[in-house]
Amino acid sequence: MDFTPKKYAELLTALRCHNHYEVKHDVDLYPDRSLRVAKLEAEMGLTTTYYFRARDFQSAEAVIRSISQLGHRVGYHYECLTTTQGDIEAAYDDFCRNLQTLRNLAEVSTACAHGSPRSKWNSQDIWDQYDIHSIGIAYEPMLDTDFARTLYLTDTGRRWDGYKVSVRDKVSSQQRQWQAEGLVFHSTDDIVRALRNPKHPIHQKHLLINTHPQRWLPMGGLWAAEAVSQWWKNQAKRLIVRRMQ
Repeated sequence: MDFTPKKYAELLTALRCHNHYEVKHDVDLYPDRSLRVAKLEAEMGLTTTYYFRARDFQSAEAVIRSISQLGHRVGYHYECLTTTQGDIEAAYDDFCRNLQTLRNLAEVSTACAHGSPRSKWNSQDIWDQYDIHSIGIAYEPMLDTDFARTLYLTDTGRRWDGYKVSVRDKVSSQQRQWQAEGLVFHSTDDIVRALRNPKHPIHQKHLLINTHPQRWLPMGGLWAAEAVSQWWKNQAKRLIVRRMQ
């Protein structure tokens, strides 16, 4: 079965066949579930990045500190333009306040926007007016990655081809090219098979892998509940995407 810790470990093992990859995690829900994933990665000798939302800073303080102590990077998963209902100046102030709060818990030099699919605002638009790098943020993945040579794979929608129902967690400018190159995958097994094949075109790209730790669960009630919940969310997001087209 897919989206289990065992399957994630298989993915991490297969990634060792690739020469240039980076793994990040958007902690959208249930921050405590991220610690299980972080411990697995640490046991396998892998360092990744965990992006936390401001609403969870206080309740997930112990989790954030623990993940940092395991050697992983901590980042800010910002949604300030949604929080301030489109007020860019207020959003920037909100970003700076929240960033300082998170820096009281761990070292932070990276930030990545939360998609907020039901919001009409894209928080990345803050940086049309302000410079994110002037406040100690060295890397914003969706702004600073060269996607002409980097393949973005995300488990949004609890599938690896979730760009079809994703509002913002995708790279629209490159998707057709990736499809033409055979770089579209549905399941984790699809990615693993590609990584294990030295002739697959996946090896011609740098990789940026994004996961949502709340959905990588042992088989059981929580796994099933997550699967059902995500199915309904995908239906709603599909409607949103159609309205935006």
